Amino acid sequence: MNDTAQTWHYGLVARYWAEHNTDGPEIAYFQRLIELNGQPALDAGCGTGRLLIPFLRAGLDVDGCDVSSDMLAQCRQTAERQGLQPNLYQQALHELDLPRLYQTIVVCGAFGLGVTPQQDLLALRRIYQHLNPGGLLLLDNESPYADASEWQLWLKEGRDHLPESWPDKIGKAPPADGSDYELYHRYVAFDPIEQHAVHQMRTLLWRAGQVVAEDVYTLTANIYFRNELRQMLESVGFEIEAIQGDYTQAQATSEHRFMVFVARK
Repeated sequence: MNDTAQTWHYGLVARYWAEHNTDGPEIAYFQRLIELNGQPALDAGCGTGRLLIPFLRAGLDVDGCDVSSDMLAQCRQTAERQGLQPNLYQQALHELDLPRLYQTIVVCGAFGLGVTPQQDLLALRRIYQHLNPGGLLLLDNESPYADASEWQLWLKEGRDHLPESWPDKIGKAPPADGSDYELYHRYVAFDPIEQHAVHQMRTLLWRAGQVVAEDVYTLTANIYFRNELRQMLESVGFEIEAIQGDYTQAQATSEHRFMVFVARK
């Protein structure tokens, strides 16, 4: 399969994710729900294995899939260093075609990236088809108003400066915190009608005080409000059991940055 989804999860970003993006409250939250709801499970959009590898260490039967071959390569290397051999598949969510069905499917930080809204809806249909009867989908979504800087882009005057310029300081000096990586993000475009943002990530790798590699990748992202996602899930047959806030069992409110849809087939 060709990597057709437009994301930034390649090259130096994939290496950075594998080395530095390794924890978070999502891990324990989703692990508990997999243990309660049952296995086998699928980490759909597993990336470099931030969730998947702890799940495997805990003895759970969990497969992983991701659109990025670079992220999957990093995931496999990290897993093998820990004596683990995950089943990994390079597939976009809207092209999901795996050899078995699952009792639980987790989509964490991966929905709406690099695809059209029509492909997002197709992804939900594919996920539904890959669940056992009575199986559970756990799908997270960042609230569109959670980031104050992005919320300003919904206003006409808030978009006048797009695309944003890169800082002049890029590549001028090694990171002050001693890191090998220098990362910068910028907004390229934002369409409030289509509810669609275009981001770029510029990543530099430093060695011995010199820049030895540099990547620039683009990420497109669809933006959904709570009721839109609820309607999408229900339209493909899911029953919403709960919408929980910030990876806790609390009912999601406007105070929460993230919402997790707990949806039953």
